[in-house]
Amino acid sequence: MRTVLALALLLSSPFALADQPLSAGQRFAQDAIIVDTHIDAPSGLLRHWNDLGVDTPKVEFDYPRARQGGLDVAFMSIYTSPGEDVAGTAQQTAHTQIDAVEAMIGRHPDKFALLRSPADLERLHERGRRVLLALGMENGAPIGDDLAQLARFHARGVRYITLAHGQDNRISDSSYDKHRKWKGLSPFGEKVVDEMNRLGIMVDVSHLSDDAVLDVLARSQAPVIASHSGLRHFTPGFERNLSDELAKAVAAKGGVVQIVFGNAFVDPASAADTQGYFDANAKFEQAQAAARARGETVQSQESFDQAWEKSHPPRAVKIDAVLDQIDYGIKLLGADHVGIGSDFDGVSGALPDGLKSVADYPNLIEGLKARGHSDETIRKVLGGNLLRVWGAVEKLAQKS
Repeated sequence: MRTVLALALLLSSPFALADQPLSAGQRFAQDAIIVDTHIDAPSGLLRHWNDLGVDTPKVEFDYPRARQGGLDVAFMSIYTSPGEDVAGTAQQTAHTQIDAVEAMIGRHPDKFALLRSPADLERLHERGRRVLLALGMENGAPIGDDLAQLARFHARGVRYITLAHGQDNRISDSSYDKHRKWKGLSPFGEKVVDEMNRLGIMVDVSHLSDDAVLDVLARSQAPVIASHSGLRHFTPGFERNLSDELAKAVAAKGGVVQIVFGNAFVDPASAADTQGYFDANAKFEQAQAAARARGETVQSQESFDQAWEKSHPPRAVKIDAVLDQIDYGIKLLGADHVGIGSDFDGVSGALPDGLKSVADYPNLIEGLKARGHSDETIRKVLGGNLLRVWGAVEKLAQKS
């Protein structure tokens, strides 16, 4: 029944022609459970409001495209920048983004619902009619110095937290920051991991320094995830991606590496550009903080990003770069420890050909099938592995 209804929705999509036969990838996508652990729609909504329940040009996630692509669970990224952390506005920004997600659900309760537990998936899913929105927090800055904030954000639906982002923070060192303030996790960060385990919030090691990832793996009692990471095998020297050793350690703990789609993580030249961006952005934020302290006018983050993007246009990358990462991950870690975390709406359109929006998961499926992966393996990668890990983290919390 789920497949029939989903296919009917697909055929009624503004992007599909009813007289065109569905591809094998499209049929598979509508039948499988697809979980994407990193979509940056919320921060985009704060920059420019859109009704994502309808066809929305110039974005990579909206309801029609999600249904066309077969997306079932979309983790909305509640992102705050290191600059907002310094300014003391991260907590407010995070709550405002969650409000935006809740407003989207309230505007279209027939199309969206908030998923707080994998156990609720079938009840809320309504046989493929809804796209379920889960919440992942990218950067632990909004909790400040107060562990009690973790329970507050958990109550609002946050189910994973990426401990740091582009710079070292109170919790952890960042892969992009050369200072390495803590040489891994901070003492406060250890308490954060403990409390996340107790509450049932998945610990996300994407963006962390190598030492911090090792500290998380040693500290956490629950499996951990990398919500949107590539494999460093393809981008030597790019610490933002996981080394083989770290990826295997995540898998050994029962976790999952969610392969990201963005060019910056799957293409070596683009990875070098990305490292350069974070190096330059750190200097920019320091300069603006100094200007603010002197009472001078500061430049906006948006102006910096626009200038950077103009001087560093996206490179042409093929879908094979993502398929290569998934292939390698399956061989390295086994079929039970690889998933997908696209970074749609978070990389300024710098995505491989054939993976430009949430409508394009069928292209990924067809590529995996062409490379000989079984239906069982593909279903695990599309969502089964993440749901298993989420359930394990939740189960451990219930015992504590």
